[in-house]
Amino acid sequence: MSYVDEVIAQVIEQNPSEPEFHQAVKEVLNSLRPVVDANEQAFRRDALLERIVNPERQIKFRVPWIDDNGQVHVNTGYRVQFNSAIGPYKGGLRLHPSVNLGVIKFLGFEQIFKNSLTGLPIGGGKGGSDFDPKGKSDREVMAFCQSFMSELFKYIGADTDVPAGDIGTGAREIGYMFGQYKKLRGVFEGVLTGKGLSYGGSLARTEATGYGLLYIVEEMMKCHGQSLEGKTVVVSGAGNVAIYAIQKAHQLGAKVVTCSDSTGWVYDPDGIDVAALKEIKEVKRARLTEYKNYRPNSEYHDGKGVWTVKCDIALPCATQNELDLDDAKALVANGVTAVAEGANMPTTLEATEYLQSNNVLFLPGKAANAGGVATSALEMSQNSERLHWTFEEVDSKLKGIMVDVYHNIDNAAKKYGFEGNYVVGANIAGFEKVVEAMNAQGIV
Repeated sequence: MSYVDEVIAQVIEQNPSEPEFHQAVKEVLNSLRPVVDANEQAFRRDALLERIVNPERQIKFRVPWIDDNGQVHVNTGYRVQFNSAIGPYKGGLRLHPSVNLGVIKFLGFEQIFKNSLTGLPIGGGKGGSDFDPKGKSDREVMAFCQSFMSELFKYIGADTDVPAGDIGTGAREIGYMFGQYKKLRGVFEGVLTGKGLSYGGSLARTEATGYGLLYIVEEMMKCHGQSLEGKTVVVSGAGNVAIYAIQKAHQLGAKVVTCSDSTGWVYDPDGIDVAALKEIKEVKRARLTEYKNYRPNSEYHDGKGVWTVKCDIALPCATQNELDLDDAKALVANGVTAVAEGANMPTTLEATEYLQSNNVLFLPGKAANAGGVATSALEMSQNSERLHWTFEEVDSKLKGIMVDVYHNIDNAAKKYGFEGNYVVGANIAGFEKVVEAMNAQGIV
């Protein structure tokens, strides 16, 4: 049995009932075989793969809080500090009922390589809770966030671990968490990113993942003699990533005709109205069923179906494993040329392989959605400098980072004989940098 296969088997045995984590480890390690095979003796001796798939630290804790009726609730909080070889742990705090240890570990493991790809000095981590902020009052959200941070503050800091927002954790939640951290530690430091502009937040943070996704897609298309101009794009999701991916796609000359939420999806042949989408989702916090009120010519459908729409480019921007093999077959049948992941691992392994085998340009999430964490790291830089950069400055740096990410993963894929395979390229490019740092720091 090869070293890679041994470690995959070990991960599955040691981490039962964590399918998302297993999936991420398989995807990453299988694509690293060329690098591992070339260095197998040294890697095996130093147990390098065992060290990289085991978090340096994982914290699990209870979070009691009181609702507006005086009822006590208990949620579970997590922080997995996966790898700090190239910098302090960095990764979002997800607040969603689907959160469990396996999901957090999958996200944290992916984060190692995503953060490495940005070229910025940030390690990999992730955290969150199974708390659902939807439908909660501001006071209830504050009560949860303060209780959550009353435990988490022991393990984070500007030079230790710098969490960010994620699904369910927006400006409101980050504000309450930062306030509690500041009260407990008595310091004002850039310990969280995604902060409000009045207390150290960065311009372009909201737009970052969606904009970054389009910058890397644009660069990939350009390098293949194509452009976004006039292309039909389908997008899943209706959160920050989806909204600003749609906005930037329109700015670059493409037409986005779909978006979706957990109840259904919208098809707008004239192109998604971003202003209407923002009002529905950011202001009203309502469902997409309302979209037709703004655009009578659009169609609303229950359930899933975004991937059945004929398009040139598909951008999954919702959640993990939302694009499966049947979806991939539908996209290919309808002539899709490129798929880029705005979300974390939205495409199943089978779907990814099918797309690649049918010559579809495929950009994995750890490269394609790295714009969010890159801008988070730029917020850390601003906090350290005690400076506030303009939107244009942040946006320009973001574009430069995403263009560099594309060329790094493209070059890594070519170096090992996998030209055009950006899954392999992304994993190798992110991995090589982390390995170099780990080896330099000894067995720790």
